[in-house]
Amino acid sequence: MQDIKTTCKKNILLTFLFGIVFGYLEAAVVIYLRELYYPEGFSFPIKLFTGKIILVEYIREIVTLLMIFFVSLLAGKTKLEKFAYFMFIFGIWDIFYYVFLKIFLNWPKSFLEYDLLFLIPVAWVGPVLAPIIVSLLLIIAALFIIYFENKNYKICQNKFLWFLEILGGIIVFISFILPAQDVLNQKYPEHFYWLLFIAGVIIGVLPFWYAIKKTLKNKN
Repeated sequence: MQDIKTTCKKNILLTFLFGIVFGYLEAAVVIYLRELYYPEGFSFPIKLFTGKIILVEYIREIVTLLMIFFVSLLAGKTKLEKFAYFMFIFGIWDIFYYVFLKIFLNWPKSFLEYDLLFLIPVAWVGPVLAPIIVSLLLIIAALFIIYFENKNYKICQNKFLWFLEILGGIIVFISFILPAQDVLNQKYPEHFYWLLFIAGVIIGVLPFWYAIKKTLKNKN
């Protein structure tokens, strides 16, 4: 049991550090791109990449997810724990990406400043605060799952709870892609759909929190 706890703590520490250094690499790439394409400063409306650059950017984002996925496969034992490590690394990576951008570029100026978040499968746009909220929730959820998996606690999930959690994620995703049309039309995003985003977060978080509380109650 002690070996399992030691291994778990070691994996959490190593994946945490991996997320930080990977966040730095992501920030470094973006810093280079901004120096080349936005020497006057990054702001909307943005210049859209074309040709080989947009293809390279698509592939880079796919490879980024694959790298996180491969590390999570090594860190976790069960399928659920591997998924938890993916969420954990993704959350750490995303948060420290913004930390390093703030250190080197003093950007964003505020948490409400818009950012082009992702390109797959379509452009994601939103205030920096929104992905940070998602990342924090992913980290918290991942740590709960990792803890339960290493205690051999079966999380009290069912298909309906899974459905609600996935539905919440889809709604959050929709809130990010709705402003993308403004970006493609070379306009400043008119507004972010905060109510839709918050609804998605609540629909996703409450079933998970219910499952966690039920699991703890059963074990006690």
